[in-house]
Amino acid sequence: MRSLSRRDCLLLGGGALLPLPAGAEPVAKKRPLPLSTIFKGEARFEAMVKRAREEKWAELPVGERIVRFGKALEDLPYTNFTLEIDDRIESPSVNLNQLDCWTFFEQCLGLARMIGAPKERHEPADLLREIEFTRYRPGVCTGNHLERIHDLAEWFFENDARGTCRHLTPSLPGATRITGRKVTEMTTLWKSYRYLRNNPGLRPPMRELEKKIEQLPVHHIPKSRVAEIEPQLQSGDVIGIATKYNGAFCSHVGLILRTDDGVARFMHASRNFKKVVVDQSISGYLAEFSAHAGILVGRPLEVGETVTDPAVYQANLAKLLG
Repeated sequence: MRSLSRRDCLLLGGGALLPLPAGAEPVAKKRPLPLSTIFKGEARFEAMVKRAREEKWAELPVGERIVRFGKALEDLPYTNFTLEIDDRIESPSVNLNQLDCWTFFEQCLGLARMIGAPKERHEPADLLREIEFTRYRPGVCTGNHLERIHDLAEWFFENDARGTCRHLTPSLPGATRITGRKVTEMTTLWKSYRYLRNNPGLRPPMRELEKKIEQLPVHHIPKSRVAEIEPQLQSGDVIGIATKYNGAFCSHVGLILRTDDGVARFMHASRNFKKVVVDQSISGYLAEFSAHAGILVGRPLEVGETVTDPAVYQANLAKLLG
């Protein structure tokens, strides 16, 4: 995989699923945040990378690499809002000391992709580049909070088009489209989000983005059908937990870990357990929560499948939006 140039990233942004609203200019091209702010847990990073090198994780399939890193993060504390790192400047960030559900799956994916790209020595900047590519709508962050993908359903579309994670949900038995969903979490709960709380001008364009997300052709596997498709799930699959309530399409996210007993378990940063855990089967987990409607499924792809051609990306996205 070659790195995207700034020109490529701008082209990707021009064809992105949800381009930035008019007037939403980058806020901080010349003043990046310090590494101490955007990367926490450097000692843990070095230890995991050392172990991965010694045990030759790079030779494993990407899904297996993902769950190796997931297990290495097991028992780390759950903490809300770990992406809210500044009052104004948006930046790719990593926190390997405490995690929420999004940063857990995202950092496992980023680490697995990072070591899949051969290099004599991997550094924090390498992981930050992987996070930037998957977390931000244009594939690059210029400092604007509106560039970040905030809704997991959108993340599946964007990362499928970029060749980082195949969105399997629509092709699985029982897949059903979610209709009439109102996506309002960011603007309804703006006081909970540091960037929106400190920048009132971001709220109207954020609402416009939410309206566009509402129109996405989002499918889920209803929880009554999840046991049926469990045999098809693989270690490392990204599992979005669909909610039955308005506000967002998904309320939680984690990974599949297929254990030695053959069970497709849900591995996630759990608010209930207050840490990263390997939970029960995904169907069993869903059954415990009345608000959970079902799942979305994504299968991470090898780094060599990453899309760097803007025309291919746009064609992929058009096909996904059908």
